Amino acid sequence: MEKKVFRSRISVLLVGFILAIIIPTFIPVIHYGNNEGLYIAGGILIFLALLITGMRYVISNGRLSVKMWFIPNGSVDIMNIVSVKRTYNPLSSPAASLKRLYINFNNRTLLPFWLISPDREQEFIEALKAINPNITVNVPERKGKWRIWDWDI
Repeated sequence: MEKKVFRSRISVLLVGFILAIIIPTFIPVIHYGNNEGLYIAGGILIFLALLITGMRYVISNGRLSVKMWFIPNGSVDIMNIVSVKRTYNPLSSPAASLKRLYINFNNRTLLPFWLISPDREQEFIEALKAINPNITVNVPERKGKWRIWDWDI
């Protein structure tokens, strides 16, 4: 089987929320001209940018893996996936968007579910269904006035 890699969708709202929390903490550092503080602040921003842009979901050899750049964060057998549905759950997860897929597993896995946000959702779901056709999918695709250039909330 060929290896398929899906990047994480990046939400404008989530990035804006993170910046709204972090940037005000940098204002005193910038105001007082503390160079060490600027280096630390810059390092934190670079780390967060790498964290957000480095999430990947890899499908290969019948397994779904989550990777952060080159570091594996978990893997599950696709045959253990029971269902995939849409969620906007803000729980901490390897997803850079609030528009997520709730992947439910059967009892044989350590975690009961994953929350992920692949960029090419339909292609991702088709790749999962090609390996496990028994997966129940409930992912409505909504387009409306709140979607600007397919940006997500």
